[in-house]
Amino acid sequence: MKIALIGCGSIGRVIARHINENKIKAELKCVYDIDTKKALEFAEKFHTEYRDFDEILKQELDLVLEAASQQAVRTLIPKALKAKKNVMIMSTGALVDERLLQEIGELAEKNKLKVYLPSGAIAGLDGVKSARDEIERVVIKTTKPPESLEGAPFFEKHPMDLKEIKKPTVIYEGPAEEAVKLFPSNINVAASLSLAGIGPKKTRVQIIADPGIKSNVHEIIAEGRFGVLKTRTENVPSPDNPKTSYLAALSAVATLKKITEPIQVGT
Repeated sequence: MKIALIGCGSIGRVIARHINENKIKAELKCVYDIDTKKALEFAEKFHTEYRDFDEILKQELDLVLEAASQQAVRTLIPKALKAKKNVMIMSTGALVDERLLQEIGELAEKNKLKVYLPSGAIAGLDGVKSARDEIERVVIKTTKPPESLEGAPFFEKHPMDLKEIKKPTVIYEGPAEEAVKLFPSNINVAASLSLAGIGPKKTRVQIIADPGIKSNVHEIIAEGRFGVLKTRTENVPSPDNPKTSYLAALSAVATLKKITEPIQVGT
């Protein structure tokens, strides 16, 4: 499988390393990042090529993998689908935009392509997908070290000194549709959960800053006629970016393996 990688950050490095170590049956043909210097350094380290995005679309590729930002999803993924490339999206928060989600779905269907959305830093999406027509309520509670929330757009209208937080503090409560816009680097998991389940308007999100923890914790409760599903995931932050859980990168690796391997496990 020939892959182009969009985004040369912490998730991209994990994916590239697994490809170089032959843990995925794939070839990293080229990379792109809005930061050209970073992309060139990345390409040299992982023995691939830097290409402008328009050049990437001219390549013979099996997959364009986005690991950059919600903005990259909005501007680049439709172009990739129009160029008849299968895509994988890590910044799933962009897809709470119903128009964008519809556009991506229609382009994929029209061109007979696949759009892959890895489960990211949470567990339990298989159960949520199975029960979605029977689910009545879904809540995801995300607890993170305060420093990992720094720079979120939420704080532009709700300023606070995160360094002054001394105990677990609820920073935000609301629908996933709003949460992914206010915390675009922190809560893509809420978008993935809502897409697997009852949608971004009905999926509730609570974000807690806790100076006493080192990991990123995601707790999910889904209730309905099927019963009750509860999961708790304690993620080690990526060594390169505390806003990203290491498991998110590993979920991309697992999805690539699922695409290339003959036996499929899980819903």
